[in-house]
Amino acid sequence: MRNHALSSRLLPILIWIIGFLIVWEMSSFLLLRVFEVPLAQSKIPYIHELVYTVGSYGSTLLTEGMVTFSNAAMGFIFGVLAGVILAILMSASKWMEQLAFPYAVASQMIPILGLAPIVYGIVHDEQVSRVLIAAYITFFPVSLNMLRGLRSAEPSAVELMYSYAAKPWVVYWKLRFPTALPGLFSGLKIAAPLAVTGAILVELMGAQKGIGVLMLRNLYYGPSHNYMFWLTVITGALLGIVSYLIIGMIERMVTPWQPEFRSNRR
Repeated sequence: MRNHALSSRLLPILIWIIGFLIVWEMSSFLLLRVFEVPLAQSKIPYIHELVYTVGSYGSTLLTEGMVTFSNAAMGFIFGVLAGVILAILMSASKWMEQLAFPYAVASQMIPILGLAPIVYGIVHDEQVSRVLIAAYITFFPVSLNMLRGLRSAEPSAVELMYSYAAKPWVVYWKLRFPTALPGLFSGLKIAAPLAVTGAILVELMGAQKGIGVLMLRNLYYGPSHNYMFWLTVITGALLGIVSYLIIGMIERMVTPWQPEFRSNRR
């Protein structure tokens, strides 16, 4: 029964991927051979050529991708810690929320494309800059969803615990934190791919290593390196997808009581 449910979920995804690849390959063929669009391969390259390029430069993509992913993960962890602490403080004190929340919202109005070169110019360290930008992108969705989760606890349950003389930290540990976990993971799944994007953006500012460096380098080389440029874009997207899937796996292990996870076990 479980294998049948798994196959029923994977089959539509597999069909969608195969259909997408066929449409991509046919579009590239039509642009290049039928309509003879100039530099068509810079727009929609052949899938089989991308696969061939992966065979030649796969190790380079993996190495540079891991540099980006590790820095994004480090910034993600710092951003999560900052977001969770801020959410706890705001949930515990209305005064703290009124003080901190407007600044948290205002900080997100700053375009990352403008902030990244400023941070890189001040720090002059590519690794620290990637970590800071990834943390900056991460903390707001985490704090917002965590705050909403902390306040989603049933008031009657909170009153019951206080009636038994439970201390505030016990109420948080036993009631508010477990209730906030689904909301927290919603924020984490939003923030994880954004952290990867932030790390790549800093690498475009002039770093020495990372998938963004390869992306920029092959973009400047022009059509002769078009397939490698597309592979760096795809690699960056895959890093974001992997980060999302990792958070999803952790969520399934930490919060198995959620309805969508219970229904999959039947």
